[in-house]
Amino acid sequence: MSLGDWLGETYRRFGAEDPVTALRESTDELYRGGLRRLDAVWRFAPTVYDREWDLLVVLDGCRADLMASVASDYRFLDRPRRVASPASHSHDWLERTFGTADEAAVAETAYVTANPFSDELLDPNRFAALDEVWRYAWDAERETVPPRPVTDRTITLMRDCDPERVVAHYMQPHFPSIPDPGVGAGFQREDAGWLPGNAWEKLRDGEVSEERLWTAYRNNLEHVLDDVAVLLENADAERAVVTADHGNALGEWGVYGHPRRMPLPSLHLVPWYETTATDAGGYDPATYDQSAGESVGEKLRDLGYLAD
Repeated sequence: MSLGDWLGETYRRFGAEDPVTALRESTDELYRGGLRRLDAVWRFAPTVYDREWDLLVVLDGCRADLMASVASDYRFLDRPRRVASPASHSHDWLERTFGTADEAAVAETAYVTANPFSDELLDPNRFAALDEVWRYAWDAERETVPPRPVTDRTITLMRDCDPERVVAHYMQPHFPSIPDPGVGAGFQREDAGWLPGNAWEKLRDGEVSEERLWTAYRNNLEHVLDDVAVLLENADAERAVVTADHGNALGEWGVYGHPRRMPLPSLHLVPWYETTATDAGGYDPATYDQSAGESVGEKLRDLGYLAD
């Protein structure tokens, strides 16, 4: 947003909102605009293609300290590291991960994803396979993609096709929290405003305590990690990694959630746990009707993003 755009939006706010709210929103927007100028610090961080893995499990919006808080409960999380992510938001993570990657590396990658931004950003012809689970396994009641369809489709793909590299991108622990949906939805997609019911807005405004939000966040992480355990016991990968595309801010530097191009360590330093996967053959994955359901815009809105 240019300075002229900001002035125009500020003028509109003061005409449509009470002065206190308008001033707070415009000041916050100006502050975050200044922070974005520091994004170059992280923009050129290594991508996952600069690291070694055969199976990459991406947990959407998982803070490194959140993962550390549950690691002792999962045997595959026994080799902790933190690495730099080039993005603070899934949209930019997809762009910077696959948009800059070597074509040969992408061509040998199968990508199974619950994140609807793939619709806007990814060309299926570049991948060994692109399985957009969100298109056919969306849970309208929960307003997200539960973990199990991602697990099932990844197991099926690895057993049937055995690609060189596989990325399994789960939507959790990104809000909404499946175990605790009352905390709220996700965050904002753009700077135009917050989606009503947003978990991070509730935290910022004191409508939900940090303890309550953290508990819902952690429960959602455990919910998906239970499925990751199923995946790792039913697929073969010598080098499996559990990581995240970005983290979330809990008020650090006055930022909440995961806005785009925010240079905060809590957003860019993500977990990186190396392990292995061995297919014991004890699980039979479900099959899914892959006919299209809701539009991509509806799905992004359910996740807390304001659709363009």
